[in-house]
Amino acid sequence: MEFFCYHRDRPGSLALREQLQEEHWSYMDLFAEQLIARGPTFAADGETPTGSVHIVDLPDPAAARAFAFDEPNYQAGAYRDVLLRRWRNMLGRTMWDFPGGADEGNRYMVLGLGLGPDRTAAPAEPPENDELIAYGPLLSDDGTAWLGTAALVRAPDAATARTVLESAVYADVEVHDWEFGGRR
Repeated sequence: MEFFCYHRDRPGSLALREQLQEEHWSYMDLFAEQLIARGPTFAADGETPTGSVHIVDLPDPAAARAFAFDEPNYQAGAYRDVLLRRWRNMLGRTMWDFPGGADEGNRYMVLGLGLGPDRTAAPAEPPENDELIAYGPLLSDDGTAWLGTAALVRAPDAATARTVLESAVYADVEVHDWEFGGRR
């Protein structure tokens, strides 16, 4: 089962995140074979971290909750909240398989939260876009209801990145600067 996990930073937690960086990376090393994508999000200045994205393939929801809530930054209080949802990898690859590589161009996480309460109609397929790094629906715990969509995309700017999600089917669309994660 694939899961989308987005830890949002608590304001003022940068020093704590920097202190725990090696511990965080060591924790993620335990899941290296299961990771589909990972990386930090940033504020509009492109430098201040605002969160951490992890898309991971784990056996069940209990393992996903353990992954999200045993993470060292979460345990230390660096994160304000966690979005953890079932996800489906509609591109069938990891971020490391993205033909555009890890360094060229601007990268964004685009998160669309579905309209309620009827959340059963999901966008069926990813849009035709060679700049998609990862793309898939956010699903209910049992995997039957569509709750939104999460995408990682390379785009010239945030406005262009936003266009990967058709805004009419979402209550809200967030766009965050993002970069490939992992040890530097």
